[in-house]
Amino acid sequence: MIRFLIPIILVFILELYTFFAIRTLTNSKLLLVGFWVFTVIVYGIFFYQMNAVQREGRFSLSTGYAIALLLTLTVPKLFVLAILFIEDIFRFFTSLFNYFQYSGVTVSEAIPGRRKFISQLALGIAAIPFAGFLYGVFKGRYDFRVIKHTMFFDDLPEAFDGYKLTQISDIHSGSFDNKAKIEYAVDLINEQESDVIVFTGDIVNAVAEEMHPWIDTFKRLRARDGLYSVLGNHDYGYYAYETKQEIIDNQSKIQKVHTDIGFDLLLNESRTIQREDEKLNIVGVENWGASRHFPKRGSLKKATESLQNGEFTILLSHDPSHFDYTKMELPKNKEGKEIIKSSDVVDESNIINFDKKIQLTLSGHTHGMQFGIEIPFLNLKWSPVKYRYPRWAGLYEEAGKYLHVNRGFGVLAFPGRVGIWPEITVIELKKRKNIA
Repeated sequence: MIRFLIPIILVFILELYTFFAIRTLTNSKLLLVGFWVFTVIVYGIFFYQMNAVQREGRFSLSTGYAIALLLTLTVPKLFVLAILFIEDIFRFFTSLFNYFQYSGVTVSEAIPGRRKFISQLALGIAAIPFAGFLYGVFKGRYDFRVIKHTMFFDDLPEAFDGYKLTQISDIHSGSFDNKAKIEYAVDLINEQESDVIVFTGDIVNAVAEEMHPWIDTFKRLRARDGLYSVLGNHDYGYYAYETKQEIIDNQSKIQKVHTDIGFDLLLNESRTIQREDEKLNIVGVENWGASRHFPKRGSLKKATESLQNGEFTILLSHDPSHFDYTKMELPKNKEGKEIIKSSDVVDESNIINFDKKIQLTLSGHTHGMQFGIEIPFLNLKWSPVKYRYPRWAGLYEEAGKYLHVNRGFGVLAFPGRVGIWPEITVIELKKRKNIA
């Protein structure tokens, strides 16, 4: 009970401070009562939809919009709370000064009133994130950006100098609601005219049927050397089904979706692309990551068993924490029983320490939390997700091995993007020339 009581109190304080700011600007009883009625309705819609998620085991578009409504209205209020709370600190010390400085002053007389200018300032500042969230929901989620990188490698085969690949990740088709925008994004991918297209997992939110209306759109993807893909944590059905058979059946349907689109789905497997007498390997592993809540089925050993160390290898692994994380914890329910069985887990080393060199790993998963700030010319990049995933967006290098984390194509839960836009990554591989 206490764990629910504390959040309720905090939410009430948040709404109360917003009410104080509005009351400073107006005495209209209709507006003031309307504020509380509207607030109750918003929270009511949110909790109703979250209960539906608990019953059905999956997110729907209506749930996403309920989350968007709540965040759009509550996040700006945090700025109101912060500003008015600072004002209240000054009011408190001013009250003490007035009470002890002037004899005969009552407590109520000693407390200075809330200043109209401060409330106006607080609401004005709160309007900025409010507008940002509105843009993120109605425009930002489909504001696709092509991000290009040129990467130099000493050991890249000469025949692949200038080789270009396009990466997309986290389609989350269950959150789509605008066919024209998705068709535009697919055309934008094809416009890059890459040699190969790779997809790094999470094609749905929970169930295979979410992708069925979009198969024909994604079947238009084209690349000279084909399309390759892997599964993400949402592609196993754990979020929608409880029995092992249901999970197996859903995964079979997901695999068919990949095939229908034209993806070569790599389930702990590798493929070799040949140019002249040289080759480049594309390896794909099933999901593996730090979170104890997600299936851990990835096996680098199995995926690379036919490869020789030193060959140029690109790895598709959905979760970027696979790059340097090894500790395993199996998730358990309230009764202490494992949600993911030990038989579903493949134990192995991380990518950095793996005994065969993997020059480039491509991941997704984080979405950049769909919220953050990126100003390239100031070299500023921040999102709250960095505290969960230190490598959360863009290029990283360690021990001579590279990781690229795609910001995601679609959205999940919150149907919008604020500051972190949907990404189509284009990477050109170049051989580093040794200058004598």
